[in-house]
Amino acid sequence: MHYTIEYEQEVDGRWLAEVLELPGVMTYGRTPEEAIAKVEALALRVLAERLENGETTERPLQISFAAA
Repeated sequence: MHYTIEYEQEVDGRWLAEVLELPGVMTYGRTPEEAIAKVEALALRVLAERLENGETTERPLQISFAAA
């Protein structure tokens, strides 16, 4: 699985990062690095929940993130 992180600065100065392949997985941070780290952690939690519930069938599991 390869996931793309898109990030941008909001008008108020905060940074928004989202994982394009996982709808709703987005976070804010004070810096781009903080926003990216937070969204990676959230994506991993979402993927772990999907694995626990049998919602994904990819084996072996390999995950990589690329910031765009």
